[in-house]
Amino acid sequence: MNMQIDETKLNQFLGRVVGDMGAAMSAVLVVIGDKLGLYKGMAGAGALTPAELARKTGTHERYVREWLCAQAAGGYVTYDAATGRFTLPAEQAFALAVDDSPAFVPGFFQVVEAATRAEERMVDNFRTGKGMPWGEHAHCLFEGTERFFRPGYIGNLTAQWIPALDGVEAKLKRGAKVADVGCGLGASTILLAKAFPASRFFGFDVHPASIELARKRADEAGVADRITFEVAKATDYPGTGYDLVAHFDCLHDMGDPIAAARYVRKTLAADGTWMMVEPYAGDKIEDNLNPIGRVYYAASTMLCVPNSMAAEGVALGAQAGEGRLRSVALEGGFTRFRRATATAFNLVMEARP
Repeated sequence: MNMQIDETKLNQFLGRVVGDMGAAMSAVLVVIGDKLGLYKGMAGAGALTPAELARKTGTHERYVREWLCAQAAGGYVTYDAATGRFTLPAEQAFALAVDDSPAFVPGFFQVVEAATRAEERMVDNFRTGKGMPWGEHAHCLFEGTERFFRPGYIGNLTAQWIPALDGVEAKLKRGAKVADVGCGLGASTILLAKAFPASRFFGFDVHPASIELARKRADEAGVADRITFEVAKATDYPGTGYDLVAHFDCLHDMGDPIAAARYVRKTLAADGTWMMVEPYAGDKIEDNLNPIGRVYYAASTMLCVPNSMAAEGVALGAQAGEGRLRSVALEGGFTRFRRATATAFNLVMEARP
């Protein structure tokens, strides 16, 4: 192969690759630090030696020392060469050790773990065009997805997203009937139930294990009396007359999103609202060639598109964009569609009959 190589450009690219190599190898270290309580053990504890952190967390000092060095090299912790101690800064602790923080990130690294475990299956899918249903992934995907999305819901759902919808907040305060379709482990449903005690909530998901966990978490949160979780598809969940139907970060995964939209229209009250929360994306590929788009395209390749392909679906993908979502809503029988609000990570769409 005869190539004309610009050495400067090659070195720039290789520098980027080295960064990616470090990030890739460090992903599992975040999962380990999260599972063993290493981040929580460092949070607010000041400067610690590896031995002190090991004693505090019931782990082996030699492994902890190597883990800390990797964390320091990546900027996750700081290191004081004079004392040989490591510190987890408050900002990193907020993102790595505080479960209900709106910046909490360890859940995403569990998603990375699940995607890695699916590699062999996905190699075959690339060759055959087959899919991989959500429920056939490793369990860490379900827990990790919930833990990854929950911080965004904590920070935005009741404070910004619901108020951005036309008249919905007032209905929820008075008492409304709400369907959370594709609810997973129920993070969004539970947050809504806690914020609006006069309303009644119904969470639906095709994955039985997720519904079982959602019921347990609703009970632990003290809202089981106003939430019903059931195993159901997006096109056959029970009930009608819903004042609000919500799809949180799941519509693009579905085999037939237009059929899902039609079913929402069928089950919605005459003056009801369909809320779609989707990963942030522009309508053109070039709009999404950025760090956030890179994360979403990668996750979509390994998780979202395979789930849709398993149902022989259209595979919208996580970067569907507002234009394609509008088309789904209009083809599903809705006459009004608008972007209600957005964050750096999500688009929030509102559709009305």
